[in-house]
Amino acid sequence: MQRRELGECELRAADALIALALSEDLGANGDRTCHALIDSQETGAVQIASRSAGVLAGLPVVRQVFAQLDNHVALDAELSDGARLQPGTCVATLTGPLRSLLIGERTALNFLSHLSGVATLTAEYVQRLAGTECRLLDTRKTLPGYRLLQKYAVRCGGGTNHRLGLHDGILIKDNHLAACRGGSGPSSVADAIRRVRAADGQTALEVEVDSLDQLHEALDALPDIVLLDNMSLESLTAAVAARNQRAPQVQLEASGGITLDTIASVAGTGVERISVGGITHSAPALDLGFDWAGAA
Repeated sequence: MQRRELGECELRAADALIALALSEDLGANGDRTCHALIDSQETGAVQIASRSAGVLAGLPVVRQVFAQLDNHVALDAELSDGARLQPGTCVATLTGPLRSLLIGERTALNFLSHLSGVATLTAEYVQRLAGTECRLLDTRKTLPGYRLLQKYAVRCGGGTNHRLGLHDGILIKDNHLAACRGGSGPSSVADAIRRVRAADGQTALEVEVDSLDQLHEALDALPDIVLLDNMSLESLTAAVAARNQRAPQVQLEASGGITLDTIASVAGTGVERISVGGITHSAPALDLGFDWAGAA
């Protein structure tokens, strides 16, 4: 099972994003409204509560927001990331200086609602795969700077992380092949696979194909994974049959235009992996409230 907690790299990424977010809000003058209305010594309590059903992700980031803003704010978590939420579910209670609670409200909710939205949409896709051996994977279609956090949210929703970036996995895509054909590079999918294997024999190798002819070429060179791009159900079924006969050790991944309505049918073709960019680039924010709970 993949880790569902923030590691050191994710924490550093969150710290950088939080600093940027607070700077955007506070500028050089701070919160003019709070400074005019709220006494600096006044304390209070608020509850973060879900206003819709979903999956929680990003609560440790909320803790980091207030740690940067004011270490006198205390967060008492009711749940952990990955928890299922219903309307009215209390996620956490925050107590401390009232100015700081109000100043950090929007930044904290922006992180929490976005990451919980990613986890929630991921969980919906995963649920459609119940009863199959197929895994849901994310992609590199993430918001700049948010990749580590969005991929963490995917794990909270039960999904599996694809490669993090260009540095930790090999994926030969159509543009790589097109660029090679314009120069002195390999002239076929199989040649490209063999050339990469010669240069790096340790890293998992995946190659993208968009036709059965390209698949047959790829199987001859035995990559670890073949990504079947925008193929019909009929073609996916034929691809699985060809793989089973010629190279059963190669995994197949379907991608391209896969929705909640179609993912179960795609999994039914026998592919082991389905990657969906929409779980990170198009997830709607989960509706969460920051509700006044009285003086502390």
